[in-house]
Amino acid sequence: MAGATVGSGSGGAADLLRRLFVRLGILPFLLVIAVIVFSLMSDNFLTGRNLMNVLRQSVYLTIVAVGQMLALLTGGFDLSVGTVLALASVVGALVMASVHAAMPDAVFVAIGLGFLAGVLAGTAVGVANAIGVAYFSVSPFMMSLGMASVGFGIALYLTGGVPVYGMPVEFGDVFGFGVILGVPTPVWVAGLLILFLWILLYRTPYGRYFYAVGGNAKAARLSGIDVRGTLFATYILCAALAATAGMLLTARLDTGEANIGASMPLESIAACVIAGVSLRGGIGRLENVVLGALFIGLVQNGMNLARIESYLQTVVLGALLILAVVADQVRLRYVASAKN
Repeated sequence: MAGATVGSGSGGAADLLRRLFVRLGILPFLLVIAVIVFSLMSDNFLTGRNLMNVLRQSVYLTIVAVGQMLALLTGGFDLSVGTVLALASVVGALVMASVHAAMPDAVFVAIGLGFLAGVLAGTAVGVANAIGVAYFSVSPFMMSLGMASVGFGIALYLTGGVPVYGMPVEFGDVFGFGVILGVPTPVWVAGLLILFLWILLYRTPYGRYFYAVGGNAKAARLSGIDVRGTLFATYILCAALAATAGMLLTARLDTGEANIGASMPLESIAACVIAGVSLRGGIGRLENVVLGALFIGLVQNGMNLARIESYLQTVVLGALLILAVVADQVRLRYVASAKN
């Protein structure tokens, strides 16, 4: 009798876990495991100071990941986001340093022009991706991979591989290390961008177009949705967000770098997939992607505190991506069996 009770209890717990997995995905389970493991490995992990540090460090990935989510929603992805960061950083730093050298007293003019130039340069990569994908039906994989090479080559050509210095100190003080009401300035910027996307996706009719195009492009076209226009906007928004992250990261580093952002394509896709965004398109939630990016930042921070070598960290990140894809397939099977 007792054995039957124990068996039914364990079966009930397993059934509950399966229902939670189907409804929430794998991210909550990974978060709980990560918090437990890294708390045991380091006493500093759950301190308020360290958690704020995780939040600040995760800002750049979060901004890129929410842009990557748009590409995934429409059934594609963007492998050029790392190059967009680098090109925005280089162009923004060059313009900012040049204007500051010519007009030393016009500090905020130099910052504004440099920031704008960097974002526009990065967005130009998105425009090229958008034209190729939306109007010439080029595979997003091939188009963004090609533009990643082009953009990286331009960034290296502009700098000769040498970091760009000479930007106003105020740029780093405000956008890199600034604090407003106890919260780092980059976190405020990320919050505003996330709020904008949340309103776009869930409070405007246009937001539903991303899901419709990714779910079934042909049906979306027959429903009167401008599929080409939606794809065009997708890759421009994705690049603009990545370029903004590139300028914020430039402020943090205080230099324009042609080699930043190399890991962003993998990390941004991993953050989305871990958060339950489907690689087939049409499925995903913005708030989950933000949590997914924070999870990756949490894992990287925990591994740093545990003094795990950076080479092994890339192994862990790749393994998490594979695990998330496998878990997504298992979850889809559970959903399909439940419908039948």
